Amino acid sequence: MFMVTLIIFGLFFIGPGPAYIARRLGGREATPQTLALITHRLRLDKPLYKQYWYFVWEAPGKGGSKIEGLLHGSLGLSYIHQQPVTSVLKQAVPVTLSLALGASIIWLVVGVLSGVLSAVRRGSLSDRVVTIIALICYSTPVFVIGLLLLFVFYFKLTKAGIHFFPGQGYTYLTDNPVKWFEGLILPWIALAMISAAVYTRLTRGSMLDVMGEDYIRTARAKGLSERRVIYRHALRAALTPVASQFGVDVGALLGGAILTETVFGLPGLGYTAVTSIQNQDLPVIMGVVVVASAAVVVANIVVDAFYAVLDPRVRLH
Repeated sequence: MFMVTLIIFGLFFIGPGPAYIARRLGGREATPQTLALITHRLRLDKPLYKQYWYFVWEAPGKGGSKIEGLLHGSLGLSYIHQQPVTSVLKQAVPVTLSLALGASIIWLVVGVLSGVLSAVRRGSLSDRVVTIIALICYSTPVFVIGLLLLFVFYFKLTKAGIHFFPGQGYTYLTDNPVKWFEGLILPWIALAMISAAVYTRLTRGSMLDVMGEDYIRTARAKGLSERRVIYRHALRAALTPVASQFGVDVGALLGGAILTETVFGLPGLGYTAVTSIQNQDLPVIMGVVVVASAAVVVANIVVDAFYAVLDPRVRLH
């Protein structure tokens, strides 16, 4: 995270330069006096090491006031929204979190179960069918899947008089749980279809490797049922690479599913990042990057701790 803050600071403060930042915030009609005032209030006229210190410990607020910096949980002030960056992100994080959790559960369950089925029945018709479906889903862009789902389940059903799936937008869970669930079904499916294909292939390959181990043959020789051998012994060991990939995917997804949120009009972190880039709202962009990086780091730490539950060989004594 320390390296991430250094990179962010370099990209958004050193790269553009004080003149560009001041010009962007002041507008084309800004006078030299206005640009100088913006530069002073943002402390862009200070040495780089002081600017970095202000970024992580103390940030400029309205009217040149001082507000707490990154280490205090503050990400600065958005001059486009005229409010703290944390307030902007607080509105976007629940949307992305809802999308990520629902989609991850679907793709994990579907991907692992289909991967186990494909591995256990290797070379059979079901194995080939699962493999073909996985390749098709993996090869299809998420925005194509999203538009197809909207066309079939929103446009066609609405035209037929069935008003169940909303087209776009988001309803917060605290406002209406039913509408929240209905509005996220299609985004969950669109996002899960691609990721489930990845987990199907990953689980299948890992299961095939584990099924050839000596302890699997020993378990069968002891008379254990095939179901117990597969789900208690083989699957548990095969889930280690799956858990590793799951941590990376969920962490990255918490940083914002840009295409999915754009197609379905979900105002999450990805959508916020896109609009902030278009408006060149640097504080919000930096905030999204910091949140996304923290999500990846935390997700990987959780996965590393979960390894000991899946595989006793990595436990520390």
